[in-house]
Amino acid sequence: MNVQDARRMTQAPDTHATSPGYMPGWGNDFETEALPGALPQGMNSPQKCAYGLYAEQLSGTAFTADRPERTWCYRIRPSVKHSARYRRIEVPYWKSAPHAPADVTSLGQYRWNPVPHTDEPLTWITGMRTMTTAGDVNTQVGMAAHVYLVTESMVDSYFYSADSELLVVPQAGRLRFFTELGIIDLAPKEIAILPRGLVYRVEVLDGPARGFVCENYGQKFDLPGRGPIGANCLANPRDFKAPVAAFEDREVPSTLTIKWCGEFHETEIAQSPLDIVAWHGNYAPVKYDLDAYCPVGAILFDHPDPSIFTVLTAPSGVPGVANIDFVLFRERWLVAENTFRPPWYHKNVMSELMGNIYGIYDAKPEGFVPGGMSLHNMMLPHGPDRDAFEKASNSNLGPDKLDNTMSFMFETRFPQHLTEFAGKEAPLQDNYIDCWADLEKHFDGTRGGV
Repeated sequence: MNVQDARRMTQAPDTHATSPGYMPGWGNDFETEALPGALPQGMNSPQKCAYGLYAEQLSGTAFTADRPERTWCYRIRPSVKHSARYRRIEVPYWKSAPHAPADVTSLGQYRWNPVPHTDEPLTWITGMRTMTTAGDVNTQVGMAAHVYLVTESMVDSYFYSADSELLVVPQAGRLRFFTELGIIDLAPKEIAILPRGLVYRVEVLDGPARGFVCENYGQKFDLPGRGPIGANCLANPRDFKAPVAAFEDREVPSTLTIKWCGEFHETEIAQSPLDIVAWHGNYAPVKYDLDAYCPVGAILFDHPDPSIFTVLTAPSGVPGVANIDFVLFRERWLVAENTFRPPWYHKNVMSELMGNIYGIYDAKPEGFVPGGMSLHNMMLPHGPDRDAFEKASNSNLGPDKLDNTMSFMFETRFPQHLTEFAGKEAPLQDNYIDCWADLEKHFDGTRGGV
C-alpha cells in the first residue's frame, strides 16, 4: 500500500472516528501518514521533519537481529516528554510469572465457568484477571493467561507493557484500541496483537466486554512454518490488518501506566501520548478475523495432532518446541473413515489452557460453555468425556459438519500455575474431574478385533 492509499484511509486527528482504516499483511514494512507530507521519503531521520515533528524509532527486537523489527515514528513530542517521575501502584489482579501461591495447587485438570461481571466499574487495567502464569517475566520466557472484564473506557489514561506483547481474544462486547500507531476496533471472532512498548488506551464500544489475553514474555508471535502443508490455508498473511496513522493533539492532564518486570508504575503527563502523525516500519499492532482461518485435516483416516490448527506461534530456544502456540478449533468438516474423530486421550509435555468463544466443543459437549476455560497441565491426562466417547465410538461415519463452534488454546512448554484468583475466586467447576468417572471398561479378552 502506498502513502496516498494510506492517507485516504486515515483518520482525522480526533478521538471520535468510527471507521478505522487498515493496511493488509503480516510482517510487512508499512508506511502511513495522517497529514500530507509528514512522512520523510528516502531517509529516516532528516535534520528537520515536516510540521515540526520529532523522529523517533520504536524497536521490537535487538538492532542486530537477523530481521530487526522497528518502526520509525514522526510525532508531535518525543516520548521522553510523555515520561515523568514514576510511582509504583498496585494492580492486584494482574500477576506475572513466577507466581505460584503456596496455598493454591496447580496440579489437576481444571475447568471454569465464565468469570462474571460485577457492578464494579472496570477499565482495561483494573479489569484484568490473571488465571495462570508460566516461566519468568524477568528472563523473558513463558506467558500468562488472563480474562479481561471491561465496563468503562480509559479517559485521559494510557498504558503500555514493557514486559510482553498481548494477544487479545474477545468473547463478548467490542473494544477500541487507540494506539500510538492507529486505531483497532475489535469484536468477538477477531484477535489483536499489541506489541511490547506500544502505548494505547482502550475504549468500550459495546459493553460490558469480556475476553481472554495471552501475555507473551518471550519471542514474538509469528506465523507457523507450514512444512508439507505448503503455501496456502491456515492463517494467510494478507488477512492480518495493521492500522493507518491516527493521532491526538490534546493538551490535557493524563496518566500513563507501565507494566515493567511484573510491577506497575504510573506517571503524570500534560498531554495525550498518542501523537504519532506518520510512521513506517514492520513493528506494529495487527488484528485478524478468525473466520478467515482455513483449517486443514484428515481426509481419509486418523485424527491428526492439534498442531495443524496453529494460528500463531512464539518460538522458544528449543527447535520445534514453542514458548506459546495459539491454536484455533473452529467450524470444519469431519470426513475421516473408521476413525475416532474427537481429540483422542493423551498427555504430553505442553500445558494447554483452552477458552470457548462460542458454541459447543466436540470433546466436551457439556460444561465447557462460551466464556469458560479449562486447564490441562503438562503430563496430566485428559480427553473426551464419556458421552463424547460413546457418541464418537458408535456414530455413523458419514461426512459431518462440525458447526457452531469456536474454541482456542494457549499452549506452552512451561507448566501453568494457578493464581489465587483462579483457585479461590473464579467460578471453578469442582466436579470437572468427574466427567471421566463413568468411563466404562470395554475390555473383553475373549474376542479380538472390534
